[in-house]
Amino acid sequence: MSSPAGRPGSPVGLHRVLEPAGVLPQAATRLDDRPELWPDEVRIDVETLNLDAASFRQLSTAAGGDGDAVRRAVLDIVAARGKMQNPVTGSGGMLIGTVAEVGPRSPLGLHVGDRVATLVSLSLTPLRITDGLARWDGRTEQVPAAGHAILFGRSIAAVLPDDLDPALALMVLDVCGAPALVRRVVQQHRTLRGTDPTVAVVGGAGKSGSLSLAAARDAGAAATVGVVPVEHEAEALRAARIAGSVVRADARDPLALAGAVTGALDGPADVTVVCVDVPGCEHGAVLSTADGGTVVFFSMATSFSAAALGAEGLAADVTMLVGNGYVPGHADYALDLVRRDAGVRGLFTARLADGARG
Repeated sequence: MSSPAGRPGSPVGLHRVLEPAGVLPQAATRLDDRPELWPDEVRIDVETLNLDAASFRQLSTAAGGDGDAVRRAVLDIVAARGKMQNPVTGSGGMLIGTVAEVGPRSPLGLHVGDRVATLVSLSLTPLRITDGLARWDGRTEQVPAAGHAILFGRSIAAVLPDDLDPALALMVLDVCGAPALVRRVVQQHRTLRGTDPTVAVVGGAGKSGSLSLAAARDAGAAATVGVVPVEHEAEALRAARIAGSVVRADARDPLALAGAVTGALDGPADVTVVCVDVPGCEHGAVLSTADGGTVVFFSMATSFSAAALGAEGLAADVTMLVGNGYVPGHADYALDLVRRDAGVRGLFTARLADGARG
């Protein structure tokens, strides 16, 4: 599978798919991870991988919290697949690194030496690890690593800002699609209905959850509620002052979740955003949402068949959206929220410090 001289590869990466033939890289079981470039590709020297929360939770749970076993599992996945795609969750994460080589026909506007975060999933990014992840203890989502990754002609990457800690920027960019989509949904509700919506964010103290709450407020939501499972998260979210109210509920308990949301908002939410990284939250989210409202699923642990069939079984007239991680301008907007909202920034820096200690 040598590069055709002078001809670009497929902008969506079909030329890197080894098995099975005819599918896109995300659906492939094995990718070509060679460092040699097609003319429209970019090679990144990897610095840090950021595993998505659902994938890391699954790997850690399966390993019984054994960090060495988690590290071996990640190495085995990358070696077998030529990419980091958890075979159970189907998800991957993203990475930061330095541009090492740019193909002459690359449309991405990157230059050798740029320090970048990839804004496409590791589940579709050709990746080779060369250091055995020797600097990682297997206990954090951020993974120090050496190796290379390949971006296609239609991939997305952002040059890391100079004014933020790279590890902090990586955490923000990993979930930057969430606040941009929440802002769009809130604005559309205001335009179409002429009223400011109420917004519930399930998992409001997490990365995507806290940014979603800040975006909802920024877009003009009438009221917001952050739902968390435990008291220390509730205390942190209250201190951040990004939610109008904070309630505790197990998102896997449909009646408890709906009761907490409706109690806080004096009725179901116009927009419910699901940001938790555990399965089984679909029915509670539907029950928490008003007829004619919208449920946005950002968790990779979501069962979309359970969401659709559950809504049908509940006779719920709700629109359900999949947060696909991309909205134009999403990276700049998420970074801007962190810069100007001290509460959001505090939650992120605390999480970063906990990860460093863990």
